[in-house]
Amino acid sequence: MTPKTHLKFIEWRNTAGLHEDTLQSISELNFLKDELKFLKKIVTEYALNIIVEKTIVDGAKINTDLGRYTYRAQQLLKDLKVHANQLKVLLDDIDVPDELQVYKAKHYKLMLDTLDLHVDVKKTKRKIFSLLGAIIKNNKRRKISNL
Repeated sequence: MTPKTHLKFIEWRNTAGLHEDTLQSISELNFLKDELKFLKKIVTEYALNIIVEKTIVDGAKINTDLGRYTYRAQQLLKDLKVHANQLKVLLDDIDVPDELQVYKAKHYKLMLDTLDLHVDVKKTKRKIFSLLGAIIKNNKRRKISNL
């Protein structure tokens, strides 16, 4: 038995639309992986300042979060690629009861998981830029007071 979806949109999508969704999500997740590498590099480069500013706990949590997001993105990419390949099975001429509903339910879950990951990364990016902004302001204050 497949779970009922709350988004009727997925139920109305044809197989071409589902395939487009999947390919779009794969593309976005590939970009997100690169973005996570960049954010991790920024946190690493500013690690000394983060330690000096006594915000090591925030920096460590952010670094941990970035690692978890990278893992989630890799898992979602694998799942989405398998999901995209399963569309071929869906399009064969063999009629299997509830095959389309099962595919759409999985599609719905993958799309929600992708959206959740994007939301989590966006929150962490805000924390990173807020933390770096505070460090930069503090460095400017120090330079001005040393003049």
